[in-house]
Amino acid sequence: MTKRAYNFNAGPAALPLAVLERAQAQFVDFKETGMSIMEMSHRGKVYEEVHHEASSRLLGLLGNPKGYKVLFLQGGATTQFAMIPMNLLSEGKTAGYVKTGSWANKAIKEAKLIGSTFIAASSEEDKYMSTPDVSKLNLPDNTAYLHLTSNETIEGTQFRQFPDTGSVPLIADMSSDILCRPFDLNQFGLVYAGAQKNLGPSGVTVVIAREELLQNSPAHLPTYFRYDTHAENDSLYNTPPSFGIYMVNEVLKWIEEQGALAGIEAKNQTKADLLYGTIDQSGGFYRGCANPKDRSIMNVTFRLGSEELEKQFIKQSEAEGFVGLKGHRSVGGLRASIYNAVPYESVKALTDFMAEFQKQHG
Repeated sequence: MTKRAYNFNAGPAALPLAVLERAQAQFVDFKETGMSIMEMSHRGKVYEEVHHEASSRLLGLLGNPKGYKVLFLQGGATTQFAMIPMNLLSEGKTAGYVKTGSWANKAIKEAKLIGSTFIAASSEEDKYMSTPDVSKLNLPDNTAYLHLTSNETIEGTQFRQFPDTGSVPLIADMSSDILCRPFDLNQFGLVYAGAQKNLGPSGVTVVIAREELLQNSPAHLPTYFRYDTHAENDSLYNTPPSFGIYMVNEVLKWIEEQGALAGIEAKNQTKADLLYGTIDQSGGFYRGCANPKDRSIMNVTFRLGSEELEKQFIKQSEAEGFVGLKGHRSVGGLRASIYNAVPYESVKALTDFMAEFQKQHG
C-alpha cells in the first residue's frame, strides 16, 4: 500500500482510512446491485435506506433528542449564513451574533444583507485570540435567534461552554468541530456544518434543527432556499449529494466504533495535549496563538520566531510528508488541523519533527 501523507489540512480534511477502504470495496458494486451508489436513483429503495440511516445514526450519536430533524443540503455552511436569516429573521425582529473571528464575520456579513442584526458579544479587541464571555448575555425581547461559531478554524479558538438563551433559539456553526466531543443538542435551536472536516467529503452540508424552526418558511423565498421544502421532502426535494451522504453514514459508523462521542473526545484531547505540550515546552521557540483557556482541540495555531523560519518549517515539513501546516493566508503562521480522523500517529510524527526542527534551528 502507498504511504499515507500526514494530513493536517483544514478542509477538505483527513477521512478515516477504514472508511476510505470500505468505500473502495463497495465503490463499483454496492450491496450486489451491480452499480455504484453514485449511479443509483435517489428515489430508489437502496439509496433511500442509506439516506435515512445516516440521518437516524447522526441523531443517535446525539442521544436521540425529541423534536429534531436532520437535513442534508448543498452549498456548504456558507449558504447557511444566508439561509438562516432568510428563514428565521422576520420583520420587526433582530438577530444576535457572537463575533469570534473569520467565519463568524462571514455569517454576520450575510445576515446584514437580509435584516437587522446586533453583536451580542465579541473578542475583536483580543484580535479573536479568545472567545468572549457569553454567560450573561442581554438579548433584546425581539431577538430572532443568537448565532455563534463553536470553533474558529483560522484563529484556533473554541467555545468550552454554550450560553443558555432561554426562549431565544441558539444557532451554531459547528463546521469544524461537530462530533469532536459530546454536546447537548437540546440547548440549540439549530446547528449546521459543512461535512468536509469531521463528517465526510465536501459537498454535503448537515443541518440539525428543532422541527418548529423548519416549518412555515416565508412565502416569498425561492423554493430551494426554504427550510420547509427540505424538511417536508426529507432532503430529497432535488437530487441530493448521494455519494457524500453515503460517506457521512460510513464516517458516523466509524465514530460509533471509536466509542461514540465520549471515545472520540478522549482521543482528540490526547492528540491536542501532545501538540500543545510540545509548543508550550519549547522554551518560546514555538508560540501558541490562541489564549490557552480557549484553545481549539481541532485547529492548533502557532508561530515561530520569524516568517523566514516559518517558511523553512513549511518547506522541511513538506519534504518529510507533512501536508497542510501553513496557516491561513489571512493570518499567516502555522496551523495543524487535528480533526477526528487524524490519527494519533500523525500528531506524534509532527511533534517528533518539531523537536528535531528546534534542535536544528533553536
